[in-house]
Amino acid sequence: MKDYKYTINGNIYKVTIGDIEENVAHVEVNGTPYLVEMEKVVKTVAKPVVKARPTTPAAPTTQLNRPSAAAAGAGTIKSPLPGVILNVKVNVGDAVKKGDTIIILEAMKMENAIKADRDGKIASINVKQGESVLEGAALVTIE
Repeated sequence: MKDYKYTINGNIYKVTIGDIEENVAHVEVNGTPYLVEMEKVVKTVAKPVVKARPTTPAAPTTQLNRPSAAAAGAGTIKSPLPGVILNVKVNVGDAVKKGDTIIILEAMKMENAIKADRDGKIASINVKQGESVLEGAALVTIE
């Protein structure tokens, strides 16, 4: 069990997060129990590339040498801890560089700069200013 205390628009909320079974969390807010269904995260497992040694040299193909869409594709920036979104510093379509601040998250009465983990373009923004987020919540997608 984890206990949190949130202040949202001047209201204080005592939140207790209990058991999490698959994608359903048992949450209590100010003494009222809730079952919270979380978004299912689809984990993709990269398969290792096994290169066989041919007995005769083969002609290289551009298809094999091209990086996969998953390797070069989009990535989701997730919230490192629960908090409130103070500021979204980017818009969909903006180009960002690794290390650029994209969101300011208030957690435990401190402002935390959430930074881009790669160069790319903002594909989607999943939160808005003033919204409360839990740890691991998808904030933005960079492609």
